[in-house]
Amino acid sequence: MSADHTAETETDLAVVKLGAHVGAQIDGVRLGGDLDARTVAAIRAALSEHKVIFFRGQHHLTEYGQYEFAQLLGQPTTPHPTITSAGVKSLAIDSRHGRSNTWHTDVTFVDRVPKASILRAVSLPSYGGSTTWASTVAAYNALPEPLKRLAESLRARHSNQYDYAAAVEDDPDENTRAYRREFESTYFETEHPVVEVHPETGERALLLGCFVKQIVGLSSQESHALFRLFQDRVTRLEHTTRWDWSLGDVAMWDNRATQHYAVDDYDSNEHRRLTRITLAGPVPVGVDGTPSTVIAGIAENYSAVGALTRAA
Repeated sequence: MSADHTAETETDLAVVKLGAHVGAQIDGVRLGGDLDARTVAAIRAALSEHKVIFFRGQHHLTEYGQYEFAQLLGQPTTPHPTITSAGVKSLAIDSRHGRSNTWHTDVTFVDRVPKASILRAVSLPSYGGSTTWASTVAAYNALPEPLKRLAESLRARHSNQYDYAAAVEDDPDENTRAYRREFESTYFETEHPVVEVHPETGERALLLGCFVKQIVGLSSQESHALFRLFQDRVTRLEHTTRWDWSLGDVAMWDNRATQHYAVDDYDSNEHRRLTRITLAGPVPVGVDGTPSTVIAGIAENYSAVGALTRAA
């Protein structure tokens, strides 16, 4: 791992930058619910700047401690809008239920997109199983001005019945099929701006990923072409950072400024399990000030954000 920048705060917390656009490792902190206010503020600042941050050596951390730490940074959601069988406080990201090897921002099929996620390694394969994050802010900033204006004018519909779901029923593994049925047990669809104004930093970010069903107002062919144009900007290698997990690792990312991809490069007899806690976020708002709108599904039991905005 290379480090081209290190900064220290009054809390003795060290931030080691991992890339120009995304990623930093945080050293000198023991995660839990007892962190002081200055350390929490330093973690918040590092997350805002680097979009995804990593902590090594957190072997002491339990699910309860992970939840207490999350509470210092925001309001945890329920584990998932539809999945209720994979955890009470956290969602189990378990390879026995399938592998999330698609680029996505967490839970964009609801109107209240989570502001952040915290992921803790519990069981890892003996090789492979890393995760890659991409900065959707860097992707937007890299667009030529005409494409920025085009993206800002577009809205996209996201759903939890996403484009590769049909192939899951052909999977011979019953655990994977059962998980997919639970994932789709309540249908959600939300219309989001393609460019969101980040509610905390004011930065502009592309809001896309695998849950996108269609760009509003376009044919399927045109929608797919534009989706690929902008999505491919997100996943350029220059906009990414890749983390090779070790037990005791914790990753935290700004869900409103990133996408991520779990690399499926380990064999079926290897097991990978991590626990994820997400923090509630507000309804996204586009450059023109128009918020996201609900097409189908009510996510009030997932997190509370106030009155819903419904599509006409």
